[in-house]
Amino acid sequence: MIEIINHAGLQLAIIIRSDYKKEGIEFFTNDDDSQQLGYMNRDEGYVIPPHRHNIVPRAVHLTQEVLFIRSGKVRVDFYDNDQNYIQSTVLEKGDVILLSDGGHGFKMLEKSEMIEVKQGPYCGERDKVRFLPIDENHLILK
Repeated sequence: MIEIINHAGLQLAIIIRSDYKKEGIEFFTNDDDSQQLGYMNRDEGYVIPPHRHNIVPRAVHLTQEVLFIRSGKVRVDFYDNDQNYIQSTVLEKGDVILLSDGGHGFKMLEKSEMIEVKQGPYCGERDKVRFLPIDENHLILK
């Protein structure tokens, strides 16, 4: 299953649940998005011809992250760009999420392993604004 988390016209995230399956290839992002997220399901023997990527100047104005949940259970809390809490969801082993805009925080509900992919170079503390998390008594779990 694919879930899109939107708020006030802003796409906060795309979630690919571990049970998602489709033949062929599908991209969930637009060609002009700075982080591209796709899925491939190919038959045995299918060949992707050898290739390399050209140096093409790109302007990245916002860091986007992709997280692969390798094990465990993780709650993701979503916020808008004004740090207002929107909602939460739980990710489990095999789920993938693209965090495309807004703010986000995480709570490990079980011992968890994640792999993170994002654009670089990393700019240290200039790269993000930290703020207080939602009080757990006010969670909206979807």
